[in-house]
Amino acid sequence: MSTFGKIFKVTTYGESHCKSVGCIVDGVPPGLDLTEADIQPQLTRRRPGQSKLSTPRNEADQVIIQSGTEFGKTLGTPIGMIVNNKDQRPHDYTETNKDSDGFPRPSHADYTYLSKYGIKASSGGGRSSARETIGRVAAGAIAEKVLKLKSNVEIVAFVSAVGPVSMNRDPSDPKFIELLNTITRDQVDESGPIRCPDSETAAKMTKLVEEHRDAKDSVGGVVTCVVRNIPVGLGEPVFDKLEASIAHAMLSIPATKGFEIGSGFTGATMSGSKHNDPFYKDPETGKFRTTTNYSGGIQGGITNGENIYFSVAFKPPATISQEQKTANYKGEEGVLAARGRHDPNVVPRAIPIVEAMAALVLADALLIQAARESTFSYIQKSSA
Repeated sequence: MSTFGKIFKVTTYGESHCKSVGCIVDGVPPGLDLTEADIQPQLTRRRPGQSKLSTPRNEADQVIIQSGTEFGKTLGTPIGMIVNNKDQRPHDYTETNKDSDGFPRPSHADYTYLSKYGIKASSGGGRSSARETIGRVAAGAIAEKVLKLKSNVEIVAFVSAVGPVSMNRDPSDPKFIELLNTITRDQVDESGPIRCPDSETAAKMTKLVEEHRDAKDSVGGVVTCVVRNIPVGLGEPVFDKLEASIAHAMLSIPATKGFEIGSGFTGATMSGSKHNDPFYKDPETGKFRTTTNYSGGIQGGITNGENIYFSVAFKPPATISQEQKTANYKGEEGVLAARGRHDPNVVPRAIPIVEAMAALVLADALLIQAARESTFSYIQKSSA
């Protein structure tokens, strides 16, 4: 469906070439300072046309808050936000329309959407388009503000791989651990349009994307994200383990094909004696800590106070202008060279989307835990 979350909930709406896209956010606490200025920075990081490595579609993606606030403060009621589409080109998709004996784009959602609903948006990918993620990013910016006020939570994502070109992601390497402890969004954005904080690797990634773009092709990549200062005790022990909720959120993002948290698949190659995270008490803070963090900040589905870190794999964008042998909706063989304006690689623009979905999961978990603690406190007082 189009709604995500249990207490802190977002419902997104809109297709790639309709009049507007946006969302309704429910469960936002009242009295929170909130204006468009809190939301716009992340939308600007997500917008198309940022560099020659992304789609040239020209959208400002200016957000307008339509409800749920007054005089810059939240009312506790649903917050409605809208972003108008201005640079639509529906004529770019005539060769993919069923009515004109067109072709479903290979590896895109044209065929599956039509099979499911019996109808699909004639322009672009409809709801499967990355334009839908605007609502997620807008809602995520609010979730981040709640997390920041509660525990000074920091969420930073960066590009760690493009195609076969990858930076170091070894969870036992002190350099990678230091990166997770210190990396900032400013540093990510200042690293260049590819948004990889390793300058040498970033140059190779950029060259690879340019080569695929010039060949009318596309290439995939990996986004890594770290969450710092998260409270202990968030998440549920069985079906709603926090890593399961984060995986759900990440794999709901368009073009995602893989997810790993902490040591991930590397952990499957290790022995328990090497992989276990021993505990100690920090003499400076008095907090219970772990000497290593192969768990990725989550144990038994519940946060342990260490950094949460995970990686998300994105496939190569399906819509390419290179000629492809395929079949039309009648089953007749033919050649499709799709038009339209599309990213040769999506990972740089996926950065704020990954951050937003992480924020939505964590804000929801925070409110669920707050409700549990409040109820427990009430029962204890009533029993005294």
